[in-house]
Amino acid sequence: MVAVGVLAIIVSLVALAYAGYLSLRILRLPAGSEKMQEIARAIKEGAMAYMARQYKTIALFAVGITILLWAVFGTPIAVGFLFGAILSGISGFIGMSISVRTNVRTAEIAKKGLREALDVAFKGGSVTGMAVVGLALFAVSVLYTIYRDPALLVGLGFGASLISLFARVGGGIFTKAADVGADLVGKIEKGIPEDDPRNPATIADNVGDNVGDCAGMGADLYETYVVTLLAAMLLAIIPSVSAAVSNAVEYPLLLGVVAIIGSIIGTWFVRLGKSQNIMHALYKGLAAAGIVSAVGFYFVTIYTGNSLSLFFAALVGLVITVLLNVITEYYTSTKFRPVKRIAEASVTGAGTNLITGLAVGLQSTLLPVLVISAGIITAYLLGGVYGIAIAAVAMLSLTGVIIALDSYGPITDNAGGIAEMAGLDKDVRKITDALDAVGNTTKAVTKGYAIGSAALGALALFVAFTHEVGSAVPEEIIFSLTDPIVVVGLFIGALLPFIFSSICMSAVGSSAHKIVVEVRRQFKEIKGLMEGKAKPEYGKCVDIVTRAALKNMIVPAIIAIAAPLLVGLLLGIKALGGLLIGVILSGLLLALFMANTGAAWDNAKKYIESGAYGGKGSEAHKAAVVGDTVGDPFKDTAGPALNALIKVINTFAIVFAPLFVAYGSRLF
Repeated sequence: MVAVGVLAIIVSLVALAYAGYLSLRILRLPAGSEKMQEIARAIKEGAMAYMARQYKTIALFAVGITILLWAVFGTPIAVGFLFGAILSGISGFIGMSISVRTNVRTAEIAKKGLREALDVAFKGGSVTGMAVVGLALFAVSVLYTIYRDPALLVGLGFGASLISLFARVGGGIFTKAADVGADLVGKIEKGIPEDDPRNPATIADNVGDNVGDCAGMGADLYETYVVTLLAAMLLAIIPSVSAAVSNAVEYPLLLGVVAIIGSIIGTWFVRLGKSQNIMHALYKGLAAAGIVSAVGFYFVTIYTGNSLSLFFAALVGLVITVLLNVITEYYTSTKFRPVKRIAEASVTGAGTNLITGLAVGLQSTLLPVLVISAGIITAYLLGGVYGIAIAAVAMLSLTGVIIALDSYGPITDNAGGIAEMAGLDKDVRKITDALDAVGNTTKAVTKGYAIGSAALGALALFVAFTHEVGSAVPEEIIFSLTDPIVVVGLFIGALLPFIFSSICMSAVGSSAHKIVVEVRRQFKEIKGLMEGKAKPEYGKCVDIVTRAALKNMIVPAIIAIAAPLLVGLLLGIKALGGLLIGVILSGLLLALFMANTGAAWDNAKKYIESGAYGGKGSEAHKAAVVGDTVGDPFKDTAGPALNALIKVINTFAIVFAPLFVAYGSRLF
């Protein structure tokens, strides 16, 4: 049993070593002209400064919570929380750090062609992907090897989730406040291109791509991996599961080992073919990782002496991932009807653009929910609630490649910005634009994947919560829909994602307002700025969004902790159970809606910029920019942060379950 943990540690270190190898290869590439390097340094310095200030703020909360957990629950839970929090921060930092170094090299290598630029950008994303899965498996396997009891690892999941929430909210507010502010003045009022060096918010916008999409997504999927693996291991200690499944606790760890090997092999298959189809090249890597993982899952199942029904439950997870990717691409890619409908609606103004975009986003929730529902039923029939957890773990087998696809997006976006600001040939910008257009879709696909895996993982966590509570009280607790207090909990849980999203959206709006005012001031007061004869004060915009992000990320985190704490203590365990289910269901639907709507609006704008309906500068383009502006905080702030909200609340409930059982309300 210990050998499995040691094997998992070794393979996780292999993933980290592979990430280091890719990093060295990237850093050996030329970084372009002095002008390009100057721009890249400004982006890197802004990103590093923000991350340093963000982690200092988070550290205060982490230390306080660690002390509380140690006082209430003892050393293992407190150590697990701190360990999870530290590695979550490291995973986000690695993602951001390599991205701000790969962007300029991608712009430079784009002079040679599309194939070379894609290779560098994807390798940069792969560093983040391998680092995240390596750190996640390392965290779980190290603590399991030490404690040998999954119940003592719940602090690890809580720490990973809480830091992810900070990273997602803070990074999301930063990136979208800068992006919205830059677009509203630059594109609409001044009519200048995206990433134009005359725009004072350009550097802040490029910094935001890294702290939001790279650091934020890295921390997000790190905690998804940790929490989902932990949920399966917690279910394994339920007597009915442990009696039916051989090596039930170690089986998910072995799947994680296979998954990392599959992800490493998958990165070797990303090559541009004769068709020059970028998305097809990226999907080859995803397919290879899935096939290798599926074969490995079969042998793991045979090796552990388990029924093939568990293997088929794992395949269900892979199928869910593939279907979610296909559905998300359909609703967010410029190749398909939904995005083209939004672009067409832009011809008659911003109003019809917004109406059509909202309709597409609402519709986009249907198929993912049906797929996830069918997957839950199938996995349950194959392996009970443990089968559902295994399906979720199997989804994570593609995490390394999925994160690479996501991080690839901001790298190519930054590369395009550097090419524009450095005045490189139009052919270079054409290549970076082609990569960036696909990057918008890959980021949307990644968010759909993260949301789907969060739903399955959270469902497994809920079952683990009911088991934790059931083992602590003599009487059976039933969460019945005929019980008014359970229904009240459901309503409160369903409400939380809306309040949470409102706070995130408001933060983006107020921060973007400050950026707009600052950019207008600089265009008005700095003589020669519009003519390109003077340099903007980029640092002021970076400072504005940094302070705004750090200030506004606190309240959402407090909500995620205070809501289950108050409900558990004041209304009792039954209401808390209702809250957990309510936040899962409402959060899933709202996250899908926001992520897909924002991505569809963004790519409708990109579709028009490619020459459709009058192209850049047309009335349709101006309307599409408005839609994209509204969609930005949808897809990059509130929507992705809901994943972390769901898991923070569920892991918090498990950690504090003994407290709620002992001191929760008995009135209901």
